[in-house]
Amino acid sequence: MAGEFDDIKGRLEGIAEELADLAIVRLRESIDAGGTEYPVDEKRLTRARRAVEKAINLLSEPDEHAYD
Repeated sequence: MAGEFDDIKGRLEGIAEELADLAIVRLRESIDAGGTEYPVDEKRLTRARRAVEKAINLLSEPDEHAYD
């Protein structure tokens, strides 16, 4: 079953990168506008990216409970 989730992991990695890029854009926009705090959108995007990264890690783990 090795590689069974490779396609899904690849798509999730792309999504994680998109979320990171969008969070950076939000930070830049906030800085350019003179903001002194993290924008709400950036926080939400970062949380979403971390959740996607957790999913990637879960799919990368070996199957601990293989069927007998």
